[in-house]
Amino acid sequence: MSSIHHTKGIVLRTVKYGETSLVVSIYTEMFGLQQYMVNGVRTNKKNPFLHSAQLQTGNVLDMVVYHNDRQTLQRIKESKQLIQHETEVSNITRNAILLFMLELLQNCLKQPDAHADLFYFLEDVLSGLYKSSESQLANLPLFYIIHLSHFFGFRIMDNFSHTNQYLDLHEGQFVSSNPSHQLVIQPPLSEKIAQLLRAMQIAELGEIKLNRNQRNQLMDDLLQFYAMHIHPFSKLKSLAIIRTVLEE
Repeated sequence: MSSIHHTKGIVLRTVKYGETSLVVSIYTEMFGLQQYMVNGVRTNKKNPFLHSAQLQTGNVLDMVVYHNDRQTLQRIKESKQLIQHETEVSNITRNAILLFMLELLQNCLKQPDAHADLFYFLEDVLSGLYKSSESQLANLPLFYIIHLSHFFGFRIMDNFSHTNQYLDLHEGQFVSSNPSHQLVIQPPLSEKIAQLLRAMQIAELGEIKLNRNQRNQLMDDLLQFYAMHIHPFSKLKSLAIIRTVLEE
């Protein structure tokens, strides 16, 4: 039997179902990743408690839901939009970063289990996405990649120093000499990773100076780090898009 709960959620994906309905993937604060059947939302009939505009990818919702652990499809009783992504052409960079963040998250989510701290991290990053300057936005994908991994059981150790300047991605830590394998980030780029590790707020990202080529190289290296720990780890379709939109 379904019970009623109040939870926040982040819309990850929507799929049309039938003529008027949607199946919506939402990462929730209370239940983790859930699938919701939303009937009749693609019609002209107005529902004051739930409408299709709320279910756009990247929106953060305050929801009242019916939940049954024995069912694979849950239902939403009502919802209110808390954070809305923007669709204007002038915000193409922000939307590209949004799609990248959500695609990486979905690549990592293998179980529906709830993880409240992960939800709060995602909520904070999405909230900051549309408040950031251009220089902060340019480094936001790297910040997100580095800090997201912690919630999935692997991370880069914050042990950079003048003696430990090589980032060994096999070990997930900075070491004193250049490893013999290829999965290593060498100075001076390794120091940029250390700065991103120590950044606690998006507002700090504008102080970290990287050009486009350096960001692209670091993203490639860090996604290889993910591929070592997340199985399977699919190639990100959104990666090519953010490569083209991020500023120098």
